[in-house]
Amino acid sequence: MSVIDQLSTELARLPGIGPKTALRLVHHLLKGSREQPRRLARALEEVADRVRACRVCGNFTEHEECEVCVNPRRDASIVCVVEEAFEVGAIERTGQYRGLFHVLGGHLAPLDGVGPNELNVASLLGRIRDARGGVNEVILATNASVEGEATAVYLEEMIRPMGARVSRLARGIPVGSDLEYVDGTTIAEALAGRREM
Repeated sequence: MSVIDQLSTELARLPGIGPKTALRLVHHLLKGSREQPRRLARALEEVADRVRACRVCGNFTEHEECEVCVNPRRDASIVCVVEEAFEVGAIERTGQYRGLFHVLGGHLAPLDGVGPNELNVASLLGRIRDARGGVNEVILATNASVEGEATAVYLEEMIRPMGARVSRLARGIPVGSDLEYVDGTTIAEALAGRREM
């Protein structure tokens, strides 16, 4: 296998990149200066060497604890649970959330052999238990997929007896949508989650 094929194969393993896109990326790197692929290689090595999971929440960081966990201005009484670390950034970009996070590292998928023991569930329950009533609310921000819903239901059953309020992100009609193009399930969730104006 040529080095071009090796790199293309490795790039194709990334989510959202198929074999054709991977080959296009390799060719793009080769058309530029020789320094461009070297910079990319150095950046990948730095990430592999320096980035790890936060020991508290599981978010990616270059330190023992991430910037969110060490920030004393964050509201430690609220923990938002997400499936993957990149979702922390999506919520942070809104500028509307001031609590802490917990990254599960995926969702329950029994057919794929992913149960609670393969996820960052035990440390979440430990955080809530160790807070001795300090965690008042856990927001379950898992995806709106079958697996995400199953994960949320499982977590709710585990967390509620610990005394913390369990909430779920609201679902509904995206801003800028026309009702005629929105599917029935989304409209039903929007109706169920409606609020007074």
